[in-house]
Amino acid sequence: MQNELKAEKWYDGISRYQWLVLTIASLGWVFDVFEGQIFVASMNEAMPSLVSPDTTKGQQALYNNIAFGAFLIGGALGGIGFGALSDRIGRKKTMSLTILFYSFFTCLSAFSQDWWQLAGFRFLVALGVGGEWAVASTLVAESFPPKARARVGSIFHASSVLGTYLAILAGAFIIGNESIQEYAKNIGYPSLPWRIGFALGVVPSFLIIWIRRSMKEPESWQHAQETAKQDSSQKMGTIWDLFLPQYSKGTYIGVSLAAIGLATFWGVHIYGKDVFLNAVKADYVTEHFQGQADHSADDTKAYFETISPTLKKWEMLGMFLATTGGGLGLLAFGPICEWFGRRGAFFLFHVGGLISSVVLFQFLDNAVVIGCFLPVFGFLTLGMHAGYAIYFPELYPTRLRGTGTGFCFNAGRMLAAPILFIGGWMQKDWGYTMAQTATILSMLYIIGAILPYFARETKGTALME
Repeated sequence: MQNELKAEKWYDGISRYQWLVLTIASLGWVFDVFEGQIFVASMNEAMPSLVSPDTTKGQQALYNNIAFGAFLIGGALGGIGFGALSDRIGRKKTMSLTILFYSFFTCLSAFSQDWWQLAGFRFLVALGVGGEWAVASTLVAESFPPKARARVGSIFHASSVLGTYLAILAGAFIIGNESIQEYAKNIGYPSLPWRIGFALGVVPSFLIIWIRRSMKEPESWQHAQETAKQDSSQKMGTIWDLFLPQYSKGTYIGVSLAAIGLATFWGVHIYGKDVFLNAVKADYVTEHFQGQADHSADDTKAYFETISPTLKKWEMLGMFLATTGGGLGLLAFGPICEWFGRRGAFFLFHVGGLISSVVLFQFLDNAVVIGCFLPVFGFLTLGMHAGYAIYFPELYPTRLRGTGTGFCFNAGRMLAAPILFIGGWMQKDWGYTMAQTATILSMLYIIGAILPYFARETKGTALME
């Protein structure tokens, strides 16, 4: 009997409807990530166009980090709020609301006239973004049996790569499109390309139609709702219950893991493409100014403006390489956590994230070498994020699953936000370079490697009712 169970594939017996749930949840997450990454793909164009010409690079870095911080705080509030709402009114209705929220405000971001307006819209976008992940990851966990949960959790979270790819395509072929840039300059509106990129954010709203027509509430949620009506001690979506003795340790561990993962994502992972771009720029400068030892910073800046579309494509290539590695890391987390357990997988990825970050930011300076290393860097710095979709829903019963999953991931966002503000100040006021800042922030991986020692192992267990 045991041999038969071992021989059974994880996908055996999965119904067509269960695959449909995974598809819809993943598509929601794809567009969710696009709404977040379109800012990363366009911030080098968007932020300079929203500030005065005499704004320094350090100030722009601070404004970008404020926008990142606003996004994290908004995601925290949205994830906690919509997560609790999904326990009360259902997964299906809440997912539709979150997608509508982030689609509308990403589109509205295209009309920003000042940097603080864009930062404010990032906050509002994040309310929906944070909520969608909490609801979708809970829905996936509740729809699949224990044998498949880790694998589909990894597939669900790995679909985020497609959202980043969409942002890369928008960055390379819309924001960095020479024809669009030329047209925008001719009509006296040079910021048009990045605004078009944000306007595309309205597209995911059409997914709501499919959700409302195809999906139903999980049976476990319906049963928990009936129980809550009969037993007042089993209320749905009560945040304070996350800190009851039987759940509090898991809550603290989950929040801490998410905080480290999100702080290092926005403070370390996304700058992999910038290390690559800086190396490419150095090669261009060496070739263009060969034999001109006295060229000035203004000369370099003017030269970069003449090749800005080309540089944009190099930047997007760097983002593509890191993202592709990250996607493979997300897919790999599922099998790895089945082999080594949830705790072992978190430990391995955090140690790998630390080593790869130090290597990239401190020891590599050749563009070709960096390009080859970026997939490895992405694999190790992003892979542990799949663990949040796998592990967090396993920590709570059905009546608290959406609330707990959303709280862990998104309270982590809130704790990560001040770290990003510090990162901005390090570059603006304290004289640190981007590479030095990212290296210092990568030390957070050490804490991430220690935390699993105190966590509860959930490999092979059924979800709590």
